[in-house]
Amino acid sequence: MGVMMKRNRTLGVGLVSLGWMGRLHTRAYKSLAEKFPEIDAGVRLVSCCDLLEENRQQAVDRLGFSTAVDDYHDVIENSEVDVVSICAPNFLHRDIALAVAEAGKPFWIEKPMGISAAQSRQIAEAAEDKELVTSVGFNYRHTPAVEFARQLIADGRLGTVTNARVWLIADYASDPRGPLTWRYDRQRAGAGVILDLMGHGEDLVQYLLKKRITEVSAISDTFIRQRPKPLKEGVGHTGWVVSDELGPVGNEDYCAVMARMEDGVTCTLESSRVSVGPRAEYIIEVYGTEGSIRWNFEDLNHLQVCLGRDNGALQGYINCMAGPDYPEFLRFQPGAGTSMGFDDMKVVEAAKFVRGVLDGQQYGPSVADGWASAEINDAIIASCADRAWHDVEPVSGRTTFDK
Repeated sequence: MGVMMKRNRTLGVGLVSLGWMGRLHTRAYKSLAEKFPEIDAGVRLVSCCDLLEENRQQAVDRLGFSTAVDDYHDVIENSEVDVVSICAPNFLHRDIALAVAEAGKPFWIEKPMGISAAQSRQIAEAAEDKELVTSVGFNYRHTPAVEFARQLIADGRLGTVTNARVWLIADYASDPRGPLTWRYDRQRAGAGVILDLMGHGEDLVQYLLKKRITEVSAISDTFIRQRPKPLKEGVGHTGWVVSDELGPVGNEDYCAVMARMEDGVTCTLESSRVSVGPRAEYIIEVYGTEGSIRWNFEDLNHLQVCLGRDNGALQGYINCMAGPDYPEFLRFQPGAGTSMGFDDMKVVEAAKFVRGVLDGQQYGPSVADGWASAEINDAIIASCADRAWHDVEPVSGRTTFDK
């Protein structure tokens, strides 16, 4: 592992791309002093890179960065920057991550790491060669209810796990008048909903079961085939201005997968970005011989649990609400009934990254985990093309989903 940094010091942060996720990383770093006071290091926002002058101005005036630049190399080469957050669009991830790794600086990168398994492998191997602590944005792992469910499964409370079901159904692209952004361009985004949402489902099921997906069979489709070309860029999915001219959508809106996992566990996964109804219905169910669990991101503070087969009239799910007995919950809220939110998962992710950098240990999702997801995605894409089963290539490096 890389050189351990001394505690009781200030960690200089550089950030590339101040979109919605870049702003979320920024807030997460700022929250560490309050939520994780035992991390004996200050965090200083040193430099932010963004191509938009308005974003650079906000980075300095509103968010607290000391400097803002329009070339990411200036962030990486800044001697006061110790770690780098990579929040740029998919097609830029590889070049930025390779440059950060070459500079020997730990980095926190959003998923998908690259637009293909080949790119993700390059990133992972470059970081491993430098023995860097890394983090990948698999933030749903860090939800207290998910962490609690993982422990139930590891303790054998569900008996022998037989199968799992995962679906991530969203409506963020359901309006055909939505802009033709880079997300719909195969050259810049790679696949569509497979990389955007399905990757989270793959990581969730592997993390909960501590087992690898080994084989997949899949189908996909594009339901909205044209979108208006943008006149003005926005932040994330909002703030865009579009023209009357339409352009073709280059990747899929929907995908369904059958998967085999280690130890004979079977799994189904489904993702859509164009649903009308569910807003962000990200659900995972795990079934065993003695019980099951069910978690829904739209109700992220609850975990549905059924333990045992002989509960008579009480057979069925108990709806458990996260509280102080759940991992990390008490850092954010005083008791059950006061809910946590999406941003809090990113604070936990930031804490694992920063603590790992200070300790020289890999605590959070690693670049090997990002590469593992990319190999699943490549197998899914290949299966969608030829309608055959495809093996998922194993990866080297320090995965954490199986720890």
